[in-house]
Amino acid sequence: MKDSKSPHNWIAKHIAALPKSGIRDFFELVSSMDGVISLGIGEPDFVTPWHIREATIYALNTGYTSYTSNLGDLRLRKEVSKYAAANFGITYNPEDECIITVGVSEGLDLLLRAVLNPGDEVLYHEPCYVSYAPGIRMTHAVPIPVQTYEKYDFVLQVEHLEEKVTPRSKVLLLNYPNNPTGAGLTLEDKRKLAEFAIKHDLLVISDEIYEELNYIPRSHSIASLPGMHERCVVLNGFSKAYAMTGYRIAYALGNAAIIDAMMKIHQYSMLCASSIAQAAAIEALKHGASQREEMRQEYEQRRNLIVKRFNQMGLNCFMPRGAFYVFPRISASGMSSHEFATRLLHEKKVAVVPGTAFGSCGEGFVRCSYATSMQDIEIALQRIGEFIGHC
Repeated sequence: MKDSKSPHNWIAKHIAALPKSGIRDFFELVSSMDGVISLGIGEPDFVTPWHIREATIYALNTGYTSYTSNLGDLRLRKEVSKYAAANFGITYNPEDECIITVGVSEGLDLLLRAVLNPGDEVLYHEPCYVSYAPGIRMTHAVPIPVQTYEKYDFVLQVEHLEEKVTPRSKVLLLNYPNNPTGAGLTLEDKRKLAEFAIKHDLLVISDEIYEELNYIPRSHSIASLPGMHERCVVLNGFSKAYAMTGYRIAYALGNAAIIDAMMKIHQYSMLCASSIAQAAAIEALKHGASQREEMRQEYEQRRNLIVKRFNQMGLNCFMPRGAFYVFPRISASGMSSHEFATRLLHEKKVAVVPGTAFGSCGEGFVRCSYATSMQDIEIALQRIGEFIGHC
């Protein structure tokens, strides 16, 4: 009879080797403390607009509580396609080029599993959202980070991509407007990246969850550029722009073959996104533009305040082009990112995220979310100023 194995030995090696999220680990500590002002978690402080909540209640009251198509309610897919054409300059057939997913996180997971073979390489920029490298590793593919720099406004440079691309490179993963830096792409930036992708025959995954939270003149999606429609999959959703994080509802737009491959995985795991959330998403797309713009304008005011105050403190802070994060450089404090965030939390009860949670090149920075009230931002900035003055 074989010896009984430890539970640790039953865990798959590639999963056991994954680090836990640097954001979530840090906020486990935050949750145990009272009186903390959090500039940490990237979640809108707004309540989902009332008419979207009413649509949710109406769906419940009318019994819209069954499975939908694996691809999602066709009514929603049609609304998504109309919205994408009007706002992003991209046209996809709602019948077979759109899938509704359980948040962009599930959409990205489906997509990575649908297109990657073991050993394939994925180029992506750092600093970046915490799930990118782990998501790639879970497919047994190889994450290839490419550093972005403050001097280039954290925009990914083609010359740096050229240094990392190999014959095994298959995917270029982009997230602009960016979490954590707030960086954004001009049309010329998108053209250069599109030309690089075409030159090296790469599939482009464009995570555009913050696209509606732009503070610069918007250009169309990279998927709209010549030669990109068939080689680009666009991910977007409702969590950030419509304050619908708990609904877990998003979508992917891409060529039919890739969407079909994503659907295969989706139907064997999730089956479909929540029917109730899909009903709410239809309402958001049809009637949510004014509330979405009101929230964007409020974020822009907060951005202007927080950037100005950080720069006055001597913590150089890039002016974000989108999303709701700032990424101030704290190296002048003489502390590492982790030490700065930890001491600030314990000494002044303000929570920020160490830049290293978003990649090793995030050392010397912290991420601060301004998706919180102006009053709390003012108090947090005062406390940070006091903290810097005593360091």
